[in-house]
Amino acid sequence: MMSANYISTLMLSSALRHSITSNQSALSKASKEATTGRFADPGLQLGAATGRDVGLRAEMSFIDQIVDTNELVAGRLDVTQNRITQLGTTAQEFLKSLIAARDADGGARILLPGASANLQDLIGALNVSYNGSFLFAGLDTQNAPVANYTAGSSSKNALDADFLATFGFAQSSANVSTITPAQMQNFLDTTFDAEFASPAWNANWSSASDETLTSRISTTEVVDTSVSANQPGFRKLAAAYTMLTDLGNAGLSQATFQTVVDKAISLVSGAINDLAVLGGSVGAIQQRVSNATGKLKIQNDILNQQVVAMEGVDPSEASVRVNALQNQIDTALALTARLQKISLINYL
Repeated sequence: MMSANYISTLMLSSALRHSITSNQSALSKASKEATTGRFADPGLQLGAATGRDVGLRAEMSFIDQIVDTNELVAGRLDVTQNRITQLGTTAQEFLKSLIAARDADGGARILLPGASANLQDLIGALNVSYNGSFLFAGLDTQNAPVANYTAGSSSKNALDADFLATFGFAQSSANVSTITPAQMQNFLDTTFDAEFASPAWNANWSSASDETLTSRISTTEVVDTSVSANQPGFRKLAAAYTMLTDLGNAGLSQATFQTVVDKAISLVSGAINDLAVLGGSVGAIQQRVSNATGKLKIQNDILNQQVVAMEGVDPSEASVRVNALQNQIDTALALTARLQKISLINYL
């Protein structure tokens, strides 16, 4: 029994439209593969190996996040190190001034401007922020850690009260000339020192926490990546600059003034050593962050090579497919246009 196949312009047009739609989808896929060099749909192509591919990409994403974090950490540490170095340099210069002014006439007046300026610089350095976070605040990065030493401040009020309670008059009184070296030494070693130790330091000067920020710098390393304003070196500088600024030094006897200077020399010398050690610690962390970032980038390159090996396609072959599919689509469109012009009316 014979059968007949019916051919019509509608059937041909439908077939061509289907061909165009199918080829356009394949063209989009081939174009993407030619551009990226990777499968347009890795899951479809890899099948059971998709899980490993997804795992590799997740690990790469995790490493990328750590690398980005390390760049932020490195920036914070750079600024921190810069401030520590700056404070150490200023302290060394001030130490020279202390030694020179100790036995000089009017030494207190010579030291006062520098001491006052250095105290403000110290507070400013400890209140530095980076990317919206205060670097020396410990865990409370949203608030400036050190209060200004000005009239009415807690630190100023506390020192004024201590001085008055110890000597019976204020720093501005002419009676400061009656303070003996022994009396001043006792005040400096007890009541005054206590203002720069806990709990008074934390109550009147600093809101920083002793606990500092930690950051993951690699898949296995977590390190401290900030410095607290409560470090001993900063306290010693604050004490030295304050005593040369606000203990009535211009009215003291020469011997008593020398007692103050000797105490300041001891504090500044100790602070310089403390800051050198602190700077070295920060430098070691900077090196660890740099090394970790370098290793992470190498690890990421290795993972990327594995992903490329799984997902990779030959860009040249994909380009050939793009051209072939484009030609097929162009041909189908041309045939469709010609079919649309065929009509029985033309033959009647």
